[in-house]
Amino acid sequence: MSLKIDLAFIQPAEHRPKPTFSDAGAATIPLIDFSPLLHHQIPSNPSNPAIPNEISSLIAAIGAACRDWGFFQVINHGVDPQLLERIQAAAIEFFALPAEEKLKVKRDEVNPLGYYDSEHTKNVRDWKEVLDLVVREYDDGLLVLKNRWPEYPPAMSSTCEMYIAAVEKLSYKLVELISLSLNLHAKRLNGFFKDSSCYFRLNYYKPCPTPDLVLGVGRHKDSGALTVLYQDQVGGLDVKRKSDGEWVRVKPIPNSYIIIVGDIIKVWSNEKYESVEHRVSVNSEKARLSIPFFFLPTFSTNVKPLEELVTDENPAKYEEYNWRDYYSSRLGSNFKKMDKENLQISHFKKTTI
Repeated sequence: MSLKIDLAFIQPAEHRPKPTFSDAGAATIPLIDFSPLLHHQIPSNPSNPAIPNEISSLIAAIGAACRDWGFFQVINHGVDPQLLERIQAAAIEFFALPAEEKLKVKRDEVNPLGYYDSEHTKNVRDWKEVLDLVVREYDDGLLVLKNRWPEYPPAMSSTCEMYIAAVEKLSYKLVELISLSLNLHAKRLNGFFKDSSCYFRLNYYKPCPTPDLVLGVGRHKDSGALTVLYQDQVGGLDVKRKSDGEWVRVKPIPNSYIIIVGDIIKVWSNEKYESVEHRVSVNSEKARLSIPFFFLPTFSTNVKPLEELVTDENPAKYEEYNWRDYYSSRLGSNFKKMDKENLQISHFKKTTI
């Protein structure tokens, strides 16, 4: 694959990587051990006096991370490391295929799922290849989401389906713990994810000879509820620290997941919790693989601050919006890479009088 860069595709100045980031700051990133869940069930009621201390500490740690960072890393999360190895191997095998083979499952203007490569697309903003798949296909006549499974490697579909099931299970644990940290019933948010619109992505960032001119992914916040992200040992993910606005490089930890709080959690929590701005820098020598799972509600969900968290002293900070309409409006930028502005939750922010 050619590494020549078309200067017309270079990131706008405001999206280029900053020349420095805080490597030392990685030590301050919340790292949360989920091993207590190997011995205890997630409690249903946050006020239950019988909750074990280690579970209470886990809930408190997640609440603090969501409030202060909008981001944390988890270890001992319950996803089989061998499954992680299998999904990585399948991804590497797919991205190593000739371009003409991968392009057999390329996304198009009708169906945004499948393969995408910045090198073969105009109006590029990201330096990467991706394969997008949804957990549940969807077609309402206007929005069409149909998986395009590649023929090679042969075990791709079965491996992805097993992996998705494992990470979806982890995602439910995460939202239950987040609910408890908000002093809500553990399953308060679960109903929003029945017949969810979750999707799964394989990201491959090829080496770039001029990494200062492009980004793997430009600075952004995730619009969904949670992103459960695996990154390999090459690294390159930066998050913007809430306390001082400094970019912090996320150090890869073997068999760990990075949990990114999205805008929906920010709205549900009425801004008690933050959604984090993040970006991906490319490497001049090494390819990088990452595997995000986007935990998203069902399309019929109307997103607004949870009524339990709204009071006269703390009124709702956002107008209600429909997730299907919001998601569809962002497809032109996030999937199809068309030249159109993203809809943001800031458009639904209430103004104070």
